[in-house]
Amino acid sequence: MTTQEITLLPADNVRLSNFCGQFDSHLRQIEARLQVEIANRGNHFKVTGPDSSVKAACAVMLKLFESTEKEPLTSELIHLAMQDASVEQILAAPEDQDKPIVLIKTKRGILKGRGANQQEYLRKIMSHDINFGVGPAGTGKTYLAVACAVEALQTEKVRKIILVRPAVEAGEKLGFLPGDMAQKVDPYLRPLYDALYEMLGFERVEKLIDRGIIEVAPLAFMRGRTLNDAFIILDEAQNTTTEQIKMFLTRVGFGSTAVVTGDVTQIDLPSEKMSGLRHVLEVLKDVEGISFTFFNARDVVRHPLVQRIVSAYEAYDKKNKAN
Repeated sequence: MTTQEITLLPADNVRLSNFCGQFDSHLRQIEARLQVEIANRGNHFKVTGPDSSVKAACAVMLKLFESTEKEPLTSELIHLAMQDASVEQILAAPEDQDKPIVLIKTKRGILKGRGANQQEYLRKIMSHDINFGVGPAGTGKTYLAVACAVEALQTEKVRKIILVRPAVEAGEKLGFLPGDMAQKVDPYLRPLYDALYEMLGFERVEKLIDRGIIEVAPLAFMRGRTLNDAFIILDEAQNTTTEQIKMFLTRVGFGSTAVVTGDVTQIDLPSEKMSGLRHVLEVLKDVEGISFTFFNARDVVRHPLVQRIVSAYEAYDKKNKAN
């Protein structure tokens, strides 16, 4: 156990109140996440706990106090700041810390990866033609991939964006749904639309879709095509079969970048079918020019409860495998 003292300057009571939160709720949030104890008198703080946790807590406290000059703090902002200043990142090798931070420019503003793993994911997408992002819900796999696609289109690195998803039923059958094929698969593609709308705005996305510059399609529509000068994202790849994912990967043409995302713990395929994502991770693991990024519970950037839920499932799965 170590103790470190820090003084937050300037000594501004309004900013200090914003920083600590009502009834010190923000301090309690930092304590709970990083397993430290924080005591303060005015703008003088004493942080006690394991050495690595104390370093992480002090780093995040300094960063958060700096941000109080511009905006009121919320529990969500504190959660995201702790993603950036996690214990793992504080203890990262110096060469990892020296790597340039990748910034993505979108209509929403400048976007960067939260934490070392998301930053590495962005760096790999920028430098590889085929990329895999594998991990639980809420880790930003799809969102960051869409952000990279939008930037590539805006900087004219590609001529079109193609967003692909397998239309696999989770209980219902597609035939029971009303409408034509496009309307039947639309619900499966909604998360991709949502990310696009947030980054480009509704009207711009609709215009780009009408002009064929952005194409959102079920995986079955990819067969027989060769995709040049395109940024292609295959989302929910855990629900592809081995034949489908092979078909998709062999569509990639010159000047194209492909990102495949999925969560191997949430497979909706019939039990007799093997997940194409699970299979391809074994088949391609040693192929040069293909990148793999594996996310875990620490990378979750949604509500803190989502992180705890993912961790609980991971612990349960490990326990079952051990037995």
